[in-house]
Amino acid sequence: MIKKYFYVFLISMVPLIELRGAIPVAQAFHVANGDFNMIAAYIIIAIGNMIPVPIIFFFARRVLEWGKDKKIIGKFFTFCLEKGHKGGEKLKEKAGKGLYWALLIFVGIPLPGTGAWTGTLAASILDMDFKKSVWAVMGGVALAGIIMAVVSFAVASGVTAVAG
Repeated sequence: MIKKYFYVFLISMVPLIELRGAIPVAQAFHVANGDFNMIAAYIIIAIGNMIPVPIIFFFARRVLEWGKDKKIIGKFFTFCLEKGHKGGEKLKEKAGKGLYWALLIFVGIPLPGTGAWTGTLAASILDMDFKKSVWAVMGGVALAGIIMAVVSFAVASGVTAVAG
């Protein structure tokens, strides 16, 4: 059982997949094995999704800047920098003074490329305040988790009803 919690914890830390992928996996574990606690899984997944945030905020931009000129990794690092910069500029344009609320919503919308990794990278690139950014990303992770939990539950209920 612990392996399954650890598995969803690790999934929640993977860029682009993050919480959005870990919650449906946890829901599948719950449907397959009724004693898999979704509340505990949600907390573990949220923690796993937030662990990389300080590292990304303080080091990712430096690493990406360093690696953008390198032969093998340059294209990917440049893509990450451009994605973070574009996401950050969109946030700045649309949000104005509500930049941190916009960051929360950006992270909270469960679409590919809008998670904690991208939001934190954008905050770092835009030199936003660390504490305010972390709170905004945490709120976004919570919002995305609620949305994904509701959607996963609805899909799992529908599949279970049809199957059986």
